[in-house]
Amino acid sequence: MDVHKSAAVQAFRLIFRPIARILLRAGVNWRELAEVCKLTYVEVATQEFGIRGRPTNISRVAIMTGFTRREVRRLRNVLENEEVAQFESMNSATRVLSGWYSDEDFTDTLGEPLRLAVAGASPSFEALCSRYSGDVAPTTMLKELKHVGAVVEDGHGHLIAQSRVYIPVHMDPDQMLTAGGVMEDLGETVAYNLHRSADEPPRFTRRATNTRMPKTVMPAFKRFLDREGQAFLERVDNWLSEHENPNASDCVRLGLGTYWIQSLPEQGSHT
Repeated sequence: MDVHKSAAVQAFRLIFRPIARILLRAGVNWRELAEVCKLTYVEVATQEFGIRGRPTNISRVAIMTGFTRREVRRLRNVLENEEVAQFESMNSATRVLSGWYSDEDFTDTLGEPLRLAVAGASPSFEALCSRYSGDVAPTTMLKELKHVGAVVEDGHGHLIAQSRVYIPVHMDPDQMLTAGGVMEDLGETVAYNLHRSADEPPRFTRRATNTRMPKTVMPAFKRFLDREGQAFLERVDNWLSEHENPNASDCVRLGLGTYWIQSLPEQGSHT
């Protein structure tokens, strides 16, 4: 791996850490993530790496991404038809819960999940895991499903399913989409600055950090940012409003984002 590719991969690991945290809390497994990455890789390669402004042809996308031409066609078909990817591969916890709700050996006559004994002959949680959990031990699976509230135990030692899907941490979907938009905006600016030509001015990116801050000053820092940061953003918003022209033929989206920085000293600044 050459120095440029190595640096890009290391940078991506830093960028991806908060994204991985969001995805893991939402129950997204690596296979689902891989499908999203494949779609996005082909989407960007198609839209942004063509010659003379045209979409990139299949052969070039295959060379850039490392996919076969057949796989590029499949992914392009998904993108062109605006299909929502239906990931066939579920993580083991979701497979167990889904089986509990759909397998007739573990549901009653109304199709509702049975109350299961922890161990023993089928129907039991042990038997359910044997069928659906792969190589994850039933005791480990049960501990995790109880931890996230997907399974509870009644007063007689039987297990009750509470959810058909495994979601480690429940997060508001709208807030997740907003977070994605914030990361996209920041990422677009960083990517532009990395790849701009020498005669193009960089886009504004500045940070002010200090690694010697006691935790006791955090409330005061929050008040300071709420006051000063909000006042500055209001001035930016006023400037944008004064200069907007919805009738212009060459409109672009302009703005500024601000964000709180906080990490442990050993994590470093990654500058």
